Amino acid sequence: MYTLGLLVAAHVVPGIRLDGLASAIVAGLLLGLVNAIVRPVLVVLTFPITLLTLGLFLLVLNAFCLWLVSVFVSGLHVAGFWPAFWGALLVSVVSWILTALISDSGRVRSINRRD
Repeated sequence: MYTLGLLVAAHVVPGIRLDGLASAIVAGLLLGLVNAIVRPVLVVLTFPITLLTLGLFLLVLNAFCLWLVSVFVSGLHVAGFWPAFWGALLVSVVSWILTALISDSGRVRSINRRD
């Protein structure tokens, strides 16, 4: 899911560039690991700032995690803070939408509106 989000962010956000599908897959896997291991530690360490900003500092943490991944993946290039910020926000939205559409069993489900 992060891979697709990164591909969308690379096409939409100026300042984010991917050198190919292989780089997107590696960056997506590493972003998943960073979000699972590093981000919770950062959330605990920055809790007072997050509390003072009413949770908005979490967006900065997401941007930092995306930038951190770009440091380790040579095929992902992030030009600065604002591209990282908007790219991380877009990756989060795409991942959220994909999670909402894919059920726990891994099958895509359709959402039908009942009248």
